[in-house]
Amino acid sequence: MTETTRTSNVHAAAFAEPADAAAWFARKLSVETDPSDVWADLKAGATDFVFADVRSAKDYERSHARGAISLPHREITPERMRAFPPDTHFVVYCWGPGCNGAAKAGAKLAALGFRVKEMIGGILTWEETERLPVERSC
Repeated sequence: MTETTRTSNVHAAAFAEPADAAAWFARKLSVETDPSDVWADLKAGATDFVFADVRSAKDYERSHARGAISLPHREITPERMRAFPPDTHFVVYCWGPGCNGAAKAGAKLAALGFRVKEMIGGILTWEETERLPVERSC
Protein backbone atom coordinates (compact mmCIF):
# COMPACT_ATOMS: atom_id res chain seq x y z
CA MET A 1 0.00 0.00 0.00
CA THR A 2 1.44 3.36 -0.99
CA GLU A 3 0.75 6.52 0.81
CA THR A 4 -0.44 9.36 -1.42
CA THR A 5 0.73 12.85 -0.86
CA ARG A 6 -2.09 15.31 -0.73
CA THR A 7 -1.56 18.99 -1.33
CA SER A 8 -3.63 21.14 0.98
CA ASN A 9 -6.27 23.42 -0.46
CA VAL A 10 -4.19 26.38 0.66
CA HIS A 11 -1.22 25.13 -1.32
CA ALA A 12 -3.24 24.11 -4.42
CA ALA A 13 -2.24 27.45 -5.94
CA ALA A 14 1.35 28.42 -5.27
CA PHE A 15 2.11 31.13 -2.76
CA ALA A 16 3.34 34.36 -4.35
CA GLU A 17 6.95 35.33 -4.14
CA PRO A 18 7.46 37.75 -1.22
CA ALA A 19 8.20 40.70 -3.54
CA ASP A 20 5.04 40.00 -5.54
CA ALA A 21 2.95 39.70 -2.38
CA ALA A 22 4.42 42.94 -0.99
CA ALA A 23 3.56 44.78 -4.20
CA TRP A 24 0.03 43.32 -4.25
CA PHE A 25 -0.73 44.27 -0.65
CA ALA A 26 0.75 47.76 -1.07
CA ARG A 27 -1.43 48.27 -4.16
CA LYS A 28 -4.49 46.99 -2.30
CA LEU A 29 -3.85 49.37 0.60
CA SER A 30 -3.60 52.27 -1.86
CA VAL A 31 -7.32 51.87 -2.66
CA GLU A 32 -8.72 50.50 0.62
CA THR A 33 -8.94 51.50 4.23
CA ASP A 34 -10.94 50.17 7.15
CA PRO A 35 -13.46 51.62 9.60
CA SER A 36 -11.02 51.57 12.54
CA ASP A 37 -8.46 53.68 10.69
CA VAL A 38 -11.10 56.12 9.43
CA TRP A 39 -12.59 56.54 12.91
CA ALA A 40 -9.18 56.99 14.53
CA ASP A 41 -8.40 59.75 12.04
CA LEU A 42 -11.78 61.44 12.48
CA LYS A 43 -11.42 61.37 16.29
CA ALA A 44 -7.93 62.86 15.94
CA GLY A 45 -9.33 65.70 13.85
CA ALA A 46 -7.92 64.65 10.47
CA THR A 47 -9.02 66.97 7.72
CA ASP A 48 -6.99 65.53 4.85
CA PHE A 49 -9.85 63.52 3.35
CA VAL A 50 -13.59 63.76 2.79
CA PHE A 51 -15.52 60.83 4.27
CA ALA A 52 -18.47 60.14 1.96
CA ASP A 53 -21.50 57.89 2.28
CA VAL A 54 -22.33 57.07 -1.34
CA ARG A 55 -25.70 55.41 -0.69
CA SER A 56 -28.91 57.27 -1.48
CA ALA A 57 -29.68 60.48 0.40
CA LYS A 58 -32.66 58.69 1.98
CA ASP A 59 -30.43 55.90 3.34
CA TYR A 60 -27.91 58.46 4.57
CA GLU A 61 -30.64 60.30 6.47
CA ARG A 62 -31.81 57.06 8.08
CA SER A 63 -28.35 56.24 9.44
CA HIS A 64 -24.78 57.12 8.53
CA ALA A 65 -21.31 56.96 9.99
CA ARG A 66 -20.53 59.93 12.19
CA GLY A 67 -18.43 62.41 10.25
CA ALA A 68 -19.62 61.32 6.80
CA ILE A 69 -21.19 63.57 4.20
CA SER A 70 -23.87 62.39 1.78
CA LEU A 71 -22.53 61.97 -1.77
CA PRO A 72 -24.75 59.43 -3.56
CA HIS A 73 -22.76 57.66 -6.27
CA ARG A 74 -25.51 58.38 -8.80
CA GLU A 75 -24.96 62.10 -8.21
CA ILE A 76 -21.19 62.09 -8.75
CA THR A 77 -20.91 64.21 -11.87
CA PRO A 78 -18.33 66.70 -13.10
CA GLU A 79 -20.74 69.51 -12.19
CA ARG A 80 -21.33 68.30 -8.63
CA MET A 81 -17.66 67.63 -8.00
CA ARG A 82 -16.64 71.19 -8.91
CA ALA A 83 -17.59 72.00 -5.31
CA PHE A 84 -14.41 70.17 -4.21
CA PRO A 85 -10.82 71.27 -4.83
CA PRO A 86 -9.08 69.03 -7.39
CA ASP A 87 -6.61 67.77 -4.77
CA THR A 88 -9.37 66.46 -2.47
CA HIS A 89 -8.94 62.89 -1.24
CA PHE A 90 -12.06 60.83 -0.62
CA VAL A 91 -12.90 57.80 1.51
CA VAL A 92 -16.16 56.29 0.29
CA TYR A 93 -18.48 53.62 1.68
CA CYS A 94 -21.81 52.00 0.91
CA TRP A 95 -23.80 49.20 2.58
CA GLY A 96 -21.23 46.48 2.99
CA PRO A 97 -19.36 43.66 1.29
CA GLY A 98 -22.34 42.78 -0.91
CA CYS A 99 -22.71 46.31 -2.28
CA ASN A 100 -20.69 47.79 -5.13
CA GLY A 101 -21.85 51.38 -4.69
CA ALA A 102 -18.50 52.38 -3.18
CA ALA A 103 -16.67 50.81 -6.13
CA LYS A 104 -18.92 52.73 -8.53
CA ALA A 105 -18.26 55.96 -6.63
CA GLY A 106 -14.54 55.26 -6.50
CA ALA A 107 -14.40 54.64 -10.24
CA LYS A 108 -16.29 57.88 -10.96
CA LEU A 109 -14.18 59.95 -8.58
CA ALA A 110 -10.91 58.54 -9.93
CA ALA A 111 -12.07 59.17 -13.52
CA LEU A 112 -12.65 62.79 -12.50
CA GLY A 113 -9.08 63.01 -11.21
CA PHE A 114 -9.67 62.60 -7.47
CA ARG A 115 -7.72 60.27 -5.21
CA VAL A 116 -10.05 57.83 -3.49
CA LYS A 117 -10.10 54.85 -1.14
CA GLU A 118 -12.98 52.53 -0.33
CA MET A 119 -13.73 51.88 3.32
CA ILE A 120 -14.04 48.11 3.33
CA GLY A 121 -17.08 46.62 5.01
CA GLY A 122 -19.26 49.70 4.54
CA ILE A 123 -21.78 50.90 7.10
CA LEU A 124 -22.44 47.29 8.11
CA THR A 125 -18.92 46.79 9.41
CA TRP A 126 -18.75 50.35 10.79
CA GLU A 127 -21.89 49.96 12.87
CA GLU A 128 -22.43 46.27 13.57
CA THR A 129 -18.92 44.82 13.70
CA GLU A 130 -16.81 47.74 14.89
CA ARG A 131 -19.64 49.38 16.90
CA LEU A 132 -18.57 52.84 15.78
CA PRO A 133 -20.91 55.82 16.17
CA VAL A 134 -23.68 56.57 13.71
CA GLU A 135 -26.08 59.45 13.31
CA ARG A 136 -29.76 58.76 12.73
CA SER A 137 -32.70 60.92 11.71
CA CYS A 138 -35.16 58.78 13.69
